Amino acid sequence: MKKLFFVFSAIVLLSSGTVFLSLAQAVNNTKGPQVIAYYFHGIARCSTCYKLEQYSREVIEGNFKNELSSGKLVFKVVNVEEKGNEHYVKDYQLYTKALILSLIKNGQENKWMNMDKIWEYVRDKKRFMNYVNSEVADFLGQAQ
Repeated sequence: MKKLFFVFSAIVLLSSGTVFLSLAQAVNNTKGPQVIAYYFHGIARCSTCYKLEQYSREVIEGNFKNELSSGKLVFKVVNVEEKGNEHYVKDYQLYTKALILSLIKNGQENKWMNMDKIWEYVRDKKRFMNYVNSEVADFLGQAQ
């Protein structure tokens, strides 16, 4: 019976592009605009690489609790060497560990930014935190 229901549902959705599009739009629009902060790394990680992730997590989770809990901001740590994640290297032109901000509107990436100054500021925690805080806040402001 369940199979019959799923087959029937699939036929209805596929036979009407507008119905399918409307459902897809409804799913994509439920959260509204969103910012994703990705910390990308590989298998080999040094103490500085761990510190980049730690500082990023600390500032994002410490300063944007409401945005994280509402889903407006998402923090993801991604190993680009794991199967299925290789595309990020090309998508974001990655050549080393990186913190990337991605602005999602209407289910599509609107813009993104490689926060490459994290490498310059990793030895100055306050400057690192200010930089990440400022850029995340800016992206969230654009997600209105």
